[in-house]
Amino acid sequence: MSYRAPVSDYQFLLHQILGFDRITATETFAEADADVVSAILTEAAKMCDTVMAPLQRAGDLHPARLENGVLRTSPGFGAGYKAIAEGGWIGMSADPEHGGMGLPMSLTTAVNEMMSGACLSLQLAPLMSQGQIEALEHHASDEMKALYLPNLISGAWSGTMNLTEPQAGSDVGALSSKATANGDGTYAISGQKIYISWGDNDFAENVCHLVLARLPDGVAGTKGISLFLVPKYIPDETGKPGKANDLKVVSLEHKMGLHGSPTCVMQYDGATGWLVGQEHGGMAAMFTMMNNARLGVGGQGIGAAEGAYQHALAYALERKQGKTPVEGGTGTIVDHADVRRMLMEMKADVFAARAIMLACAGAIDMGTATGEKDWKTRAAFLTPIAKAFGTETGIRVAEQGVQVHGGMGFIEETGAAQYYRDVRVTAIYEGTNGIQAMDLVARKMMDGGEMANRLIDEIEEQAERARPTHPNMAEAVWQACETLREATEWLVEADLQDRFAGAVPYLMAFARVLGGHYHLAAALADKGGPREKLARFYIKRMLPEHAAYLIHAQEGAAGAFALSADELAG
Repeated sequence: MSYRAPVSDYQFLLHQILGFDRITATETFAEADADVVSAILTEAAKMCDTVMAPLQRAGDLHPARLENGVLRTSPGFGAGYKAIAEGGWIGMSADPEHGGMGLPMSLTTAVNEMMSGACLSLQLAPLMSQGQIEALEHHASDEMKALYLPNLISGAWSGTMNLTEPQAGSDVGALSSKATANGDGTYAISGQKIYISWGDNDFAENVCHLVLARLPDGVAGTKGISLFLVPKYIPDETGKPGKANDLKVVSLEHKMGLHGSPTCVMQYDGATGWLVGQEHGGMAAMFTMMNNARLGVGGQGIGAAEGAYQHALAYALERKQGKTPVEGGTGTIVDHADVRRMLMEMKADVFAARAIMLACAGAIDMGTATGEKDWKTRAAFLTPIAKAFGTETGIRVAEQGVQVHGGMGFIEETGAAQYYRDVRVTAIYEGTNGIQAMDLVARKMMDGGEMANRLIDEIEEQAERARPTHPNMAEAVWQACETLREATEWLVEADLQDRFAGAVPYLMAFARVLGGHYHLAAALADKGGPREKLARFYIKRMLPEHAAYLIHAQEGAAGAFALSADELAG
């Protein structure tokens, strides 16, 4: 399907809204100047538009399959992966010591979103490797880093994460996979893992699995879990893939979407693995990978939203239906008010979600470059919002894309439904959006709401600066902040169960207000231009949703439990 990477949006957000120059002013990222950013985005866009986008439908119509135990990927995916690897896009933010570019996470995030918009199924493969790279950089031994990181960064080898088991989904501590020491520094890993994205492929020389398992002396729950690196082929004395390990793909899941991305059931039968990090410290190491992936998955949602929006707009610009009320208009359905409403909502939400995502990535970069706790705390606070709102935006925009197509949206040949089917899982994997919201109102509020209020203060300060030129929009954003502040104060004092009952609407309200903040910044930077007009639409028509969300968030848990289990079934 046709796709055009929105390079101008990334450049506008990075340079005029999010202060990317602050990142390049640090010693760590000094080389990522405007020319480098432009070159990176332009080259990545070319690859996405010409190589990856044509694979979108191929992956859906010709899914990955398992033939006599050998995984066969969708037509063209091998060549597509090779283009990603040879372009250096897997190791953009990886340590240059092992072959990475050492670029800011902001740029990696932008490129990942571009690839998601072009072909989400294929983009998931390098995203898994990127998460594994970061986990190994932080927790692996020097020897393990020297062997695995260059191969993962180059794309010669690919990476996965293995958490979920049939009886242990979000409750990771319930896993039953076992690890026993072999006496030579290696471990024998046994157990079954499910929902393993890109658990195998036919284009990488080796597939490296990060597997959570429990040692014999591991206590029950998450505190007794360790992390192991288990390769498909055990490296020989030269570091090349050697004999096959005792693991296999049992089957592939039949899924609603993402057909080009094989989701594997993995079986480990005493497979040889190496400990990553400390014994019983597996969750800390795995969370490094998961936090990386959560930002990336938020970008997947936004990328799918961008693709769905472009697809819907193209259809609306060519479809003639009924008498259009706009004099001198196009004569197509884009001139109908309700179709225009949907397209404006789609475009406005994509901008808001993208800004939140890049703001989170920017905070990660500043934390990396400065080591300052405040930046790291900001990044941690924004991560669940970026993941949940990014993916909810993807689902909502893709669904509206089907609606713009009308009856043709329900017909598979148009490709509109694929965006919805593909993106739906992003709200589920790497921690469901409900878990993201619970994390926001619990762990991220352990500071008494300090970071939340700091962000609210910053939004209000910008609103005050905008009053002379944009009084109505500034007032709307400022008032939304006050409502959000009151809800935050209530939340901090509330019982944990009451917080959890309103966690999702609170997160969505916070995202709505952040979206208003970034749209207002766009209006200030583009006075009289299209971005100011889009900002007015968002602030006047979409920002008010925050108030309803916050009413819901402060109702507590009692109403949610008003019906007994029997009454729910009655």
